[in-house]
Amino acid sequence: QVQLVESGGGLVQAGDSLRLSCAASGIVFRYFNMGWFRQAPGKERTFVAAITWNDTTTYAASVKGRFTISRDNARNTVYLQMNSLKPEDTAVYSCAAKGRYSSPPLENSYDYWGQGTQVTVSS
Repeated sequence: QVQLVESGGGLVQAGDSLRLSCAASGIVFRYFNMGWFRQAPGKERTFVAAITWNDTTTYAASVKGRFTISRDNARNTVYLQMNSLKPEDTAVYSCAAKGRYSSPPLENSYDYWGQGTQVTVSS
């Protein structure tokens, strides 16, 4: 049974930082591409960042330069370091996984999803 469990969300002020974690089980983590997505109230879920099984990263334009995705294969965990947070970053953040040979692009078509963690940025 595949499980992706996010943690690290919370309420912060604009300009603050947060680090989200996503712990994976039930998959051979080192062979999976991992992504972070977010969904703001009343809006569709959007891509935030992704990291391939061999550490290539990609980011949405809105977070590039502020967010950093990384992974620790020994801990089966992917991280999202979020700096210089803005109120418009407020959303539920979810991680997702798909196999290394799954169809591109990295911005969609994931096989497994976590439940999400709330990030709220006050102005």
